[in-house]
Amino acid sequence: MAAPLNEADLADSAVAATETETEQQTGKSSSRGRLVARRFFRNKLALVGLVVILLFYVLAFTYSWYSPWGYDELDPAATLMPPDGTHWFGTNQIGGDMFAQTMRGLQKSLTIGLLAALFSTGVASIVGSAAGYFGGWTDRVSMWVVDLLLILPPFLIISILSPAFRGKTWLILVGLIALFQWMITARIVRGMTLTLREREFVKAAKFMGQSPWRIIFKHIVPNMASLLIIDATINVGVAIIMETSLSFFGFGVQAPDVSLGTLISAGSDAVRTFPWLFYIPAGFLVFTVLAVNFVGDGLRDALDPSSSRSRRKERKRIEEKTKSSASTQPVGAEA
Repeated sequence: MAAPLNEADLADSAVAATETETEQQTGKSSSRGRLVARRFFRNKLALVGLVVILLFYVLAFTYSWYSPWGYDELDPAATLMPPDGTHWFGTNQIGGDMFAQTMRGLQKSLTIGLLAALFSTGVASIVGSAAGYFGGWTDRVSMWVVDLLLILPPFLIISILSPAFRGKTWLILVGLIALFQWMITARIVRGMTLTLREREFVKAAKFMGQSPWRIIFKHIVPNMASLLIIDATINVGVAIIMETSLSFFGFGVQAPDVSLGTLISAGSDAVRTFPWLFYIPAGFLVFTVLAVNFVGDGLRDALDPSSSRSRRKERKRIEEKTKSSASTQPVGAEA
């Protein structure tokens, strides 16, 4: 006896039928990548977020090509000058060009956020899937480490350790931030792995003699791609906020280098008298985090067609198409 279909199953069946009908009409078979891209590009907020991130990356890494000032250059004759044609974002208390410094800070914050997110999500996927698949002492030791790191206050630990690495490479800061970002995701991945390892395709791969790590990376982790991508995008924003907070209190990026956190910290005392010192880097920080979150939502809907937002959009599109077909159907067609 067939099991009853719920609303999600009916929506997914309708989506699949519509996409199959479209493919038959065009005579082309869409790959999964093309299907995901089509879903993603239908999300306007995700597109806006992607454009903003790409634009910020281009601005941050190419500003030295067209900016008349470097981030470490000073103009003693123009201290605390508002934005004008010479200094596009104005200058700070010592004559530093705010445009160049903001672009340099954006470059540093984006790089730290991206690297920390990739590292933490990668560690979470490996540790969580290994703990759930192997079980036994691997699971116990992994979860013991996770529980230990979860009870430690990350901001306090990084603040204590940061002075010991002052003057060293900023990649150490990336490692410290990533060290406290992967534990909750690892627990979620472990729970999903406990379910996936009992599925037929995993048992078939094990029966065919595939190694455990091959099964993990080929069959288990790809089935959690939606979760991991969402986690990575969220971690980008979280890492940027953490780096900004650490730099704001003097524990992150150190002078003479700059980040959005150091710029916001330097401009916070003059927010009323010289607002461009604070609001310009703070605005870039806000728009960067919002854009990352929009892209994460768009990727979630594109990779997981069963998500509620994706189902609503697909049902609306199907209803509109059905109404359009009904309105154009000839009067005597049913007869």
